Amino acid sequence: MCNGTLAGLIALAILLVTKRFRTTFGCGMVIRMAKHMTGWRKLCGLVAALAMAVPAAAQAPGSEGGFQGYMQVLAARARAQGVSEATISRVMPQLTFNARVIELDRTQPGGGPAPGPIPAFAPYRAKHVDAVRITQGRRQYEASATTIGSIERTYGVPGSILMAIWGNESNYGSYTGDFDLFRSLATLAYEGRRRELFAQEFIAALKMVDRGVPRGKMVGSWAGAFGNPQFLPSVYLRVARDGDGDGFADIWSSRADTLASIASYFRDAGWRRGEPWGVAVSVPDGLNRAALANRLASPRCGPVFQRHSRWLSMREWRALGLEPRGGAWPADSMQATLLEPDGPGRTAYLLTGNYRVILDYNCSNFYALSVGLLADAIRN
Repeated sequence: MCNGTLAGLIALAILLVTKRFRTTFGCGMVIRMAKHMTGWRKLCGLVAALAMAVPAAAQAPGSEGGFQGYMQVLAARARAQGVSEATISRVMPQLTFNARVIELDRTQPGGGPAPGPIPAFAPYRAKHVDAVRITQGRRQYEASATTIGSIERTYGVPGSILMAIWGNESNYGSYTGDFDLFRSLATLAYEGRRRELFAQEFIAALKMVDRGVPRGKMVGSWAGAFGNPQFLPSVYLRVARDGDGDGFADIWSSRADTLASIASYFRDAGWRRGEPWGVAVSVPDGLNRAALANRLASPRCGPVFQRHSRWLSMREWRALGLEPRGGAWPADSMQATLLEPDGPGRTAYLLTGNYRVILDYNCSNFYALSVGLLADAIRN
């Protein structure tokens, strides 16, 4: 490619991030101009990538004109990542900005003032590990016994854990969301607070359609999660499995596919076969908690792991006077951290490496505890 063409494409990229030019001509014109240059396809992805770095404030969030211009940039990026023109033409022209999605996003943690004190776990547990959810989980488990046995042998993840994830994520499929996924993901990417995340999820959703997922199935939560296990598009592409052998990983309506896909996720995240998620324990009054404090900073979900103690073996915890609240001790050599979600004097939990796998699915101590406790209730 000649230097003049390269310089021209770079200039176009600069124009694309210039507010006055975008306002006057629109992103679409820049892309069309680039197409007339020799070798544009090789650098179109670069132009799109540079455009993706435009600050959200410069794109007049909430403006339908600005949103449609951004769709041109996103389409170029999708093409550069191998999405077919047929899928782009089928999905993208009909998309519009969804202000409701932005309203919902800004009410989430990180979207407003700093949170106050951590609430008690007991009310959360009562809501998520309730009699109805336990009964439904047991019913689903019994109806899937043969399938679960096969999945447990293949992936090493207990069926009760799979059921608990399904129960927590969508109440066993009773509600999986009714937002158009493409519209939600495109809106969140355009808004810009987490642009790269949602731009990539939007492109992953396009790839799902390329792979044969019907457009009509692409509905879910306002944040882009969908199906029984509430996967994001990139997660679906990575771990979704066909559990019933019909050639399609249908996590929307197939129980076998849903459970196999959750098991695939857990195996991929490092679930250890035969190891419990944790055990409820009583803690003696004189426990020196300061000596057990965790002094390592986690690069991910720091506040979640900050509440955990350092790792000790079950033998060491027993020597400190902790006692299980029902059941037997796990193997002496098994490592665990201590979490007291409601503070000293209340039920505490010794948590294994498998608990961290549940946190990988949703990085919240309350969520992970409720999954473990619901799984225990379903199994027992």
